[in-house]
Amino acid sequence: MDLVFSSTTELAAAIRDRRISAVEALDAHLAQIDRHNRAINAVVTLDREGTRQRAEKADEAQARGDALGPLHGVPFTLKDMHQTSGMKTTVGFPPFADYVAREDSPVVLRLKAAGGVLVGKTNVATMLGDWQSDNPLFGRTNNPWDLSRTAGGSSGGAAAALCAGMTSFEVGTDMQDSIRLPAAFCGVYGLKPTEHRVSLAGAFPDPGGVPRGVRLMSCIGPLARNVEDLALILGIIAGPDGRDADLAPVPVETMPELDLKTLRIVVAPAFPGFPVASEIRAAVENLARELQSAGAVVEEARLPTLDLHDDLTQGGALIGMMLEAAQPEPPEEPTPVSRWFEALGRRDQSILAWERFFEGCDALLCPVAMTTAFPHCEPGTPIKVDDKEQSYWMLPAYGAVFNYSGHPALSMPCTQDRDGLPIGLQLVGGRWSESRLLGIARAIAPLSGGFRRPPGY
Repeated sequence: MDLVFSSTTELAAAIRDRRISAVEALDAHLAQIDRHNRAINAVVTLDREGTRQRAEKADEAQARGDALGPLHGVPFTLKDMHQTSGMKTTVGFPPFADYVAREDSPVVLRLKAAGGVLVGKTNVATMLGDWQSDNPLFGRTNNPWDLSRTAGGSSGGAAAALCAGMTSFEVGTDMQDSIRLPAAFCGVYGLKPTEHRVSLAGAFPDPGGVPRGVRLMSCIGPLARNVEDLALILGIIAGPDGRDADLAPVPVETMPELDLKTLRIVVAPAFPGFPVASEIRAAVENLARELQSAGAVVEEARLPTLDLHDDLTQGGALIGMMLEAAQPEPPEEPTPVSRWFEALGRRDQSILAWERFFEGCDALLCPVAMTTAFPHCEPGTPIKVDDKEQSYWMLPAYGAVFNYSGHPALSMPCTQDRDGLPIGLQLVGGRWSESRLLGIARAIAPLSGGFRRPPGY
């Protein structure tokens, strides 16, 4: 086996069948980190001693005949925002440089209970606030496909580590395309589940016991190198946990086997007024033609009659209000609560409009972002798209639309641009339809090409 580029599902099966040990799986990943992390800077906290002890205990448990979880002995990393006992959680923010939580977040607890062996943490944008992963504590993460370019953000370290074979899977957060954009830039899969599907408890350092401010639009979801792994990890981390009262008790169904001939896919190579590179537009159109040739019903999307630019503005305003409420000291002129309810009412209109839209199709195929991985730059610098400068703040637009509406969306690798950089496309479905959406992505994967191992890794 090529251990560092085997899927999570394959690694777990190999350990369970005693074809390899948990220690062997760990050693292979640590060697890959040692070989490539200096150049990429994806893994920023590494617990070698503790991880080896955990892997040895996993092998001892198997030797005793103990019951094995679905991730038994599988090494993995986590985005540096999940609270972990015994391991720093910094979000790239100097005041949190030495913060260690008293207990694991529910997501971390579930991954460990499933048998996963936590190796370390991956790099982020400072306080998760940008689409490049760079911060004063650890510096910037480079894209394995081209070190002069960004891996994206804020889950850039997660996507880069996965792309380079340093981890078997990852779990990121996505409030404005922060899973899907890095996944697209690095050529891996990334899923933003339906809002309130996965617990947000412990999803951010909380040394002072401040009430949780982020309650809307932000989602925790998996990144992986194939669809089966996304489904596996989602099934482990999703669902009520006794700590996040907003979670809906909606069961995660088994990912179905789907025939393309039974599917209705609507296609939008661009959204009105949103820029997109011609090669990304062409990738959407080319995949649509291949789907049609394979027997799927493919139609041009008649998008809801919404002002999507205004949706982005309204989403930004809601984020601002949540962050304001989480400050230790209230501002001199706090936002009146009536404005909060007005903003929620405006959001309801978009949620319901998209729900009606998805009643008429199985999924929407569209871009993840307006461009592929771009050269490192200062945040706010205009980004060239087909040699025309576009606003930096439009980078997450295609993904952020579905943070605002709360719908599940995934990024899947499709092809490459003229510079050899991955192009990721987005699949979106109705609320609570993650399992079916994953089944659609798995049916499409033979046509889209799936993950490609970057040269030199």
